[in-house]
This record gives sequence, C-alpha cells and structure tokens, in this order.
Amino acid sequence: MPELKTYDLFISHAWKYNEDYYRLVDMLNNAPNFKWRNYSVPEHDPVLDPDDPDDQETLIKELKEQIRPVNCVLILSGMYVAHSFWIQKEIDISLEYDKPIIGIKPWGQERVPKAVSDVAKEIVGWNTSSIVEAIRKYSI
Repeated sequence: MPELKTYDLFISHAWKYNEDYYRLVDMLNNAPNFKWRNYSVPEHDPVLDPDDPDDQETLIKELKEQIRPVNCVLILSGMYVAHSFWIQKEIDISLEYDKPIIGIKPWGQERVPKAVSDVAKEIVGWNTSSIVEAIRKYSI
C-alpha cells in the first residue's frame, strides 16, 4: 500500500472558545487513513497576546508564517462573529497565499457567516468523513 500523504493544515480558532478546536483536532487525529500536521498555535502554546495592541503586528507576521506552508485552511465558522477581527485576518492571509479554505459548520448550526461562505471552497458539516474528504479534495 502506498504511503499516505501528510496534509499540512491551519485551523482557525479562538483561544477563549477552544472546545471545538480541540474536538476537531481529535477528529482529525482519529480519522482512518489520514495523516496531518497542525500549523495552528493552540492556547497551551501561545505565540503572543492577541488582545495586546503592541503584539498585534507581530502576531500577524506569525500567522503569515503559520499559514504560508499549509495545504489547506479550516475555518470553524461558528466563532466568526465573536472573533471576526482575527479570523478575518486569517482569511485574508489565506487568500494572499492562495490557500484553499474549508468552512466547518458547528454541530446544529444552520447558517455560516457570509465572510466565510464567500471564500470557502466548500462548507462542510461537523462530520469527520466530510471534513477529511474536503481536505483531500481541495488541498494544494
């Protein structure tokens, strides 16, 4: 059997509301026949304080370095409204580097913010196989 491709992914998330982030990481880690590397920075390993204006420019540079090498960007669209400034920055950086964006609808949510639906290659539900299939389909 040929070796599996390893997908380099950035997962957009907010540290203050990171339950969905960690649940998605677990889903991807447990997906059958799927290998990936996480280029996002989780709360337990922060780069800088996103609420500190002095750190914001540096944080944007760090985000660019995290997103530049990835195959695909995953946006947890349920957090967009509460954290639109940073998620929009991540979207803008992804577009700047021509990275495919996959929007993920949180469980039970019907709507996806327009800022996400306008740029996403696909919007998928909270389902491991749908997420992995979209990653495989759109990753560069």
